[in-house]
Amino acid sequence: MSSAAQSDHEQKLISPNLIENTEYCKQVMGQSNDLMIRPLQCLHKWPSILLYIDGLVDVQILNQAILGSLLQTHDLPEFSAEDERLSYLQNDILAASDVLLVDNIQDVLNALLSGSAVLLIEGSTKGLKIGAAGWEDRAVTEPVSQTVVRGPMEGFNENLRTNTSLIRKRIRDPHLWIEEREVGRVTKTKVAVLYLEHIVDTEVVEELRRRLDEIDIDSVLESGYIEELVQDKTGTIFPTVYNTERPDTVSAALLEGRVAIIVDGTPFALLVPALFVHFFQSAEDYYQRADISTLIRMIRYLAFFIALLAPSFYIAISTFHQEMLPTNLLISLAAQREGVPFPAFIEAILMELTYEILREAGIRIPKTVGQAVSIVGTLVIGQAAVDAGVVSAAMVIIVSITAISSYVIPENGLSISVRILRFVLMILAAAFGFYGILVVLLITVTHLCSLRSFGVPYMSPFAPLVQKDLKDTIFRVPWSHMKTRPLSTGTPNKTRQSNKKMKR
Repeated sequence: MSSAAQSDHEQKLISPNLIENTEYCKQVMGQSNDLMIRPLQCLHKWPSILLYIDGLVDVQILNQAILGSLLQTHDLPEFSAEDERLSYLQNDILAASDVLLVDNIQDVLNALLSGSAVLLIEGSTKGLKIGAAGWEDRAVTEPVSQTVVRGPMEGFNENLRTNTSLIRKRIRDPHLWIEEREVGRVTKTKVAVLYLEHIVDTEVVEELRRRLDEIDIDSVLESGYIEELVQDKTGTIFPTVYNTERPDTVSAALLEGRVAIIVDGTPFALLVPALFVHFFQSAEDYYQRADISTLIRMIRYLAFFIALLAPSFYIAISTFHQEMLPTNLLISLAAQREGVPFPAFIEAILMELTYEILREAGIRIPKTVGQAVSIVGTLVIGQAAVDAGVVSAAMVIIVSITAISSYVIPENGLSISVRILRFVLMILAAAFGFYGILVVLLITVTHLCSLRSFGVPYMSPFAPLVQKDLKDTIFRVPWSHMKTRPLSTGTPNKTRQSNKKMKR
């Protein structure tokens, strides 16, 4: 439909003639078969039509709360105006919980496409929007991408109201405010902004509202659209908005003073501001003892550096800096590479590209054959490549440990950033050795320190240094020592727990 035609029906008022309203709705929706029009005699007195979209309404609500109420016989009072009839139906007859007045065709169409039914009465220039949404939803199941050994096993689904209720169930505080708006001219996707009013930094909320209001796009089909449109800086490979499908992670973030964005139609919620350290934290860290969580976090940081630097270090050492290796190890590596026709850089590129192809194939291959493909890809191809002399056994080990380490990072967005940066490091290592690696690392650290997430320094609490926030970074101190919320979020309510000592 052209923009002019869309503007016309946005301005068009409801006609007192039912046939005209019916024909206009049919025309706008292209004679779609799922537009259901039910003629009826409302309360056996007034000619009316009930409009709804088949598949978007709950049939039980439609039959009992709406049709069952409208088709009853009542002793009607005298009405001097048309609005009194609608008010009587709204307040005294309809058993549905959500009944509102509408006065133009745009509101009627929006109501229909949102799962509501609309009642129009002959001679009335207004109608009643009746909440009856009841489309099929996926049940609340275990999160797929962010699993834990210990902790809640509930994950978001694609229904906005279900997702907000999972947050409400965990935070029973009236200060948990939820603001909803529609984004997308065509899809009119519902987007909810959640925050704890007495904890959040109001400047962050205002900035998020401004960025959401500035979005002018025809469709929003997933939270990734919102993530890309509201993030601070697009010229970076590092994620500055955190995404999660875990309600407990969102609840914990809200209690720290951050803001959540939930988009209808996707199980992934967004959290802002997001700092670099957040991408190494898992919900399970707070369900285990502090010493166990600290050890696991250290392993994650170690895995991050292995996934980032292992191939480039091997290339640099084997190409430029052989003197750094013990003699026995150097002789062993040289013997392995004796029949390999390619330099270390080409070896690494071939193996890394092979791994990336297998990774993407594994995501899209049907589960029934996925395991077989994994065995073929990891064992057969790797062993065959070594036996054929295409790559050395040492390179297979390096690429394997790199691939495994990349999965240790809890958030997939940072893992993707590491994969991209790894190729840059490999190229510079092949050209300049350790000097090339050092230059890339210096540029990367400088770039990270320049990033902001909704005005908050991305590398906080390391740069700038916030000593009180270091208690929940590389290591996690016991809960008894985390008496304040992270200061980097700008929360005005800094106290998390009292200073009263517990008796033992």
